Formats: sequence, C-alpha cells, structure tokens
Amino acid sequence: MSERRNVLKDKSFSFAIRIINLYKYLSTAKNEFILSKQLLRSGTAVGALVREAQNAESKADSFINWL
Repeated sequence: MSERRNVLKDKSFSFAIRIINLYKYLSTAKNEFILSKQLLRSGTAVGALVREAQNAESKADSFINWL
C-alpha cells in the first residue's frame, strides 16, 4: 500500500509542477491573469487533497475527504 501512495504522491507533485509552469507561461507570454490564477489554485490543490485522504484515520474519513 505504501508503494501506491508513493506513486500517487509523485504523480500529484509532477502535475503540480506542470501546472505551475503553465501558470508562468500564461501570465507572462499571454498576459492572462484571472484564468491562470484559478488554474494555479485548482491544479496545486490536487496534491493537498491526496495527502489529506492518505492521512485519514479510517476508510470513511478517506471517502468523506474526496467528496
């Protein structure tokens, strides 16, 4: 189970890095600020939600965190 957590953690981290790079591109090259900020917030929240679900105390807590 811990191996699966590491894969999920790694993938969510890589996704967040890609989102940050996309945010930088949109805000500098395309002068898009409103949409890019929302993309940054929602794209980086994935990692926080994954960690919160992994640290849940029971399966019911884990399910509630994903709602």
